[in-house]
Amino acid sequence: MNMAMQSLFLILIVLLVLLALGVPIAYAIGISSLVTILGTVSLDVSVVTAAQRTFVGMSKFSLTAIPFFILAGNLMNQGGIAKRLVDFVMAILGKFPGALLVTNAGANALFGAISGSASAAAAAVGSMVKEGEERQGYDPAVCAATNGASAPSGLLIPPSNALITYSLASGGTSVAALFLGGYIPGILWALCCMVVGIIIALRKGYTGTSGRFDWKNLGVCTLRAIPALSLIVVVIGGIVGGVFTATEGSAIAVIYALVLGICYRNITLQSFWDIVVDSAKMSGMVVFLIGVSNILGWIMAFTQIPQAVSAALLGLTDNKYIILLIMNVILLVAGTFMDVTPAILIFTPLFLPIVQSFGMNPIHFGLVLVYNLCIGNITPPVGNTLFVAIKVGRSSLAETLPYMVWYYIAILAGLLLVTYVPFISMGLPMMAGLV
Repeated sequence: MNMAMQSLFLILIVLLVLLALGVPIAYAIGISSLVTILGTVSLDVSVVTAAQRTFVGMSKFSLTAIPFFILAGNLMNQGGIAKRLVDFVMAILGKFPGALLVTNAGANALFGAISGSASAAAAAVGSMVKEGEERQGYDPAVCAATNGASAPSGLLIPPSNALITYSLASGGTSVAALFLGGYIPGILWALCCMVVGIIIALRKGYTGTSGRFDWKNLGVCTLRAIPALSLIVVVIGGIVGGVFTATEGSAIAVIYALVLGICYRNITLQSFWDIVVDSAKMSGMVVFLIGVSNILGWIMAFTQIPQAVSAALLGLTDNKYIILLIMNVILLVAGTFMDVTPAILIFTPLFLPIVQSFGMNPIHFGLVLVYNLCIGNITPPVGNTLFVAIKVGRSSLAETLPYMVWYYIAILAGLLLVTYVPFISMGLPMMAGLV
């Protein structure tokens, strides 16, 4: 027990020091893990073990899905679908007070799911609605807050690289079940943002579109959006239905996105090459991060850190609801300083054995984990998505944060529902017979 806690403190101290010095997260995880290994085994064994675990971590076939989904997302970003999705959502939700705020939240959920990037959603969708918001006199700070707060919702809606990463880190939790389970939490996040947007709109006097509901416009916008929305239906339907695996589905997503971009005449030979290069760089970073995180997983298992953390938490209380609350607080704090992927790789082996000890399903925990860590995308000091939204909305952090507080409250209420109401995450996988 003492060895486990000493190893944990050593990992955390070295990791925090390296991050404070500006060392990239992948190197920081690898170095902190190697330093901890040196405290348990000899130098020659530790170096060989670290290299071996890195190779094993990067050589899993299922890992191929992540580079393909990254490429598919980048192709969709350049494929001209943001405008079609915004028009589609506006045709449905345009009658609500603050129609552009509500549309922003709904379109972010769709575009974030398709592109796989919260920052891309905030940039693309925010740019699409900005002109209308300015013309109708919307407060730029309100628009930036709505755009930033709603953008991460798409990371829970499949296809989701975060859920694939959790599947790998958790030892092979079903990707199909995680994907199906992500729909309701992701929609819940978006709905929380829509409700706050409507309340703010009512207080500020922002109205919806005038006149009767335009069914003809809805039909036209739906036809224009169907090709983009079909990506989700084809890929997720095929994975959940057992027609193909998540890895095969990711390759199909690339082909579909490329054909769609060419048909929309938004992807040229030069832009395609640039997209491939950018995707390769991003994929290399993610795969290397997963590889070095495998060293961390090995040292945690070798020194029995998860068992020590479990004993410490259970020593405080045996109430599972309080334990889950403590975990959520820890993850919320960690998420403000770390990106989603490394945080998943670090905290999954720590917390998953604990929740399994009191009967929590790995699918449920995975969605709680990802939902929680996605909040870090819109929380300073990191909060990349929030800062993208502020830049797009031409606002400032000081002006935007007062409105963000209301979104934080709503999103955290959603987190508590996802945490303590298992059916929100487990309902669809159970109905599909995946659990």
